[in-house]
Amino acid sequence: FKITPSMATSLIKSIFYGDLLQKLLLRNRPYEIHKGETQKLYEKWLEKCKKMAAKSNLIEYKQTIKDMIKDFEKIEIDTTIEKPKVGIVGEVLIKYHPFGNNEVIKVLEEEGAEVISPDFMGFIKYTCTQKITNYRLLKTDKKKSKIFKFVIDLIELVEKDLAKELKKSKKGYLPPANIFKLQDKVEDILSIGNQTGEGWFLTAEMIEYIEHDIPNIVCVQPFACLPNHVVGKGVIKSIREKYPYANIAPIDYDPGASETNQTNRIKLLTTVAKDNLKRKNLAKKAIEIENIVNEKEKLNNN
Repeated sequence: FKITPSMATSLIKSIFYGDLLQKLLLRNRPYEIHKGETQKLYEKWLEKCKKMAAKSNLIEYKQTIKDMIKDFEKIEIDTTIEKPKVGIVGEVLIKYHPFGNNEVIKVLEEEGAEVISPDFMGFIKYTCTQKITNYRLLKTDKKKSKIFKFVIDLIELVEKDLAKELKKSKKGYLPPANIFKLQDKVEDILSIGNQTGEGWFLTAEMIEYIEHDIPNIVCVQPFACLPNHVVGKGVIKSIREKYPYANIAPIDYDPGASETNQTNRIKLLTTVAKDNLKRKNLAKKAIEIENIVNEKEKLNNN
């Protein structure tokens, strides 16, 4: 509880940089023409960002975000390839566990998917809001409440610039999530149990992906595969009922979990995702052909 505004600013900048760098890396890597180019640029920017997170002022920081996106925009990608998009939700900080996000991303890319990473800033905003409104400690501590409000304002200030820059890109990045717009839908899903905090955000992320036409989701969560766990039994089941086309694979990174079983779940998810993409493209072509036939008939009649 010895957090200060300057410490909060450095932390928020670090998370924003990390989040954005991962988005840029994952968006370019599956399609890059010169293999390894994205990774090199990622490592170069990672070193820059470590310094900028500690010492940059807000104007310099915003400019860095613009420069970063422009730099990654220069990487040539093969636009003829189409891969199924797969979103990851859950324990976003478990990076180096055998079945944390890094391993899941690796398996998904090997199986021919494009990985979409979660918007972690949404979780920070939600947590800060909950701390201000729900926790008695902060109701009685105006100083801490001000810092949490400052964090929310700072995130929203930077997110506006980030959203503008990502929108300019021709590569089709998922915009920052407005998770508060999803409040009613999330609470509807969670009405089966008393879930708050991470369970709330995990559900919001899944709905966010589905509403952006990314129905393929890997849920990385401890005990998510267990039939009696609230995420495995309640949240995923409720989302599947609400969105029948959702293709969700729960992954349990608990040390006792079988790695073969987890890998097979990811492989099955990507197989289904590829089949769905093929069907979607065939249906799209069928509509295009039907429209051409209809146009010809109109011309003949005229």
